[in-house]
Amino acid sequence: MIELQSTVENKEFKLKDLEDKLKPLGYTIGGGWEYDHGYFDYKIDEDAGYTFLRLPFKATDGEIGERGVVVQLGKPFLINHKINQGLDNHVNPFNGLMDMNAASFVNQFSEPVDKDATIDQKYMPIAKSLIQELEMTLLY
Repeated sequence: MIELQSTVENKEFKLKDLEDKLKPLGYTIGGGWEYDHGYFDYKIDEDAGYTFLRLPFKATDGEIGERGVVVQLGKPFLINHKINQGLDNHVNPFNGLMDMNAASFVNQFSEPVDKDATIDQKYMPIAKSLIQELEMTLLY
């Protein structure tokens, strides 16, 4: 993980307004959100893993998933999830509640080999450009 400086850090917005401005630029809300925090992800590359510019946010008024929730942005960072190509060899058959064939339909893809893998420096100019775009979109 590489933290990046940005003037968007600590700024507050309605989450809906952020979504309306960031989704057209290619950002998505990552699937790991909770009721008090989440992340906007911009996928930069998927060579030897997935490299993202990640913009964290936390709820300051309301809960994520509620209409009108206000969030505060955190410090953006680059992250790389190194993945294991192929299917998961360690499928959990839900403690015997399903047979292996049924469980494989539910849980067939591999977990990341490294959720915080080394990030190639070639992504730094891209990240800086994305930060500038982010600041222009949200602050001006």
